[in-house]
Amino acid sequence: MIQKIGQIGVPVKDLNRALDFYKEKLGLTLLFNTDSMAFFECDGLRLMLTLPEKEEFAYSSSVIYFQVNNITDTYERLAAKDVPFIDEPHVVSKMGQTEIWMVFFKDTEDNTHALMSEVQS
Repeated sequence: MIQKIGQIGVPVKDLNRALDFYKEKLGLTLLFNTDSMAFFECDGLRLMLTLPEKEEFAYSSSVIYFQVNNITDTYERLAAKDVPFIDEPHVVSKMGQTEIWMVFFKDTEDNTHALMSEVQS
């Protein structure tokens, strides 16, 4: 039986450039890296940046939604570090008294990811 997601792989074209983006701009903790992979800790989930072994793995990754406490503060902090955002923080849905906020950005390898936050209204 599947228990949980343990690792997500993100294909990259330039490992050093991507490593700098995820470590310095996003502030993720680097666990270790090799000449073709880098592994980051993200609250119990390992994020693996990898130079694709085969062409079939060289396409953009799935969207990773990074949970944050305050989406506006995080957006402003990352925008100041030149993280390229596609839009601005906005409500995508409401579930009872909870609003789901998101904002999308690109990494240096043209993968699209998002910040998300649940806000009590």
